[in-house]
Amino acid sequence: MYKIYSRPRLRLPKAIQNRGDKSKRFSKKMATIIIILLIAFSTMKYVLDAVSPIFDTLCESRAKSIATTVSNEQAIEVMKDYTYEDLFTVEKDSNDNITMIKSNVTNMNEITSKIAIKIQEGLDNKGREDIQIALRKFYRLETIIRKRTRSKD
Repeated sequence: MYKIYSRPRLRLPKAIQNRGDKSKRFSKKMATIIIILLIAFSTMKYVLDAVSPIFDTLCESRAKSIATTVSNEQAIEVMKDYTYEDLFTVEKDSNDNITMIKSNVTNMNEITSKIAIKIQEGLDNKGREDIQIALRKFYRLETIIRKRTRSKD
């Protein structure tokens, strides 16, 4: 009866004996890290999807504003050098009645090309513009969406 318990037992080193526990801990840690990364990336995608339309609209309106300002400034600057007589010639008869108004196409083409070149130079020299998104825009967008969905119901 004592012979069963008296046989020599197989002794494994501690590294091999505890390997199951370490691999379980490692698996739990990896699963936790993967879940955290998954939550972080999905949150980032959700925020970017919410911000992107607002940012696109702000950029578009700012670009239109800059282009309008630059084109108006450059057109005024170029037109300072010209008068109405440079653009049109008025022909009158003997009774001082206007018979014909001729346009000077070469001067008009020269003016439009100068304006286009000046506008391009003005836009090139404008540099970078910073655009900021206020947090209240998110709230207003959400409020507008809620009002629209309520009115459809």
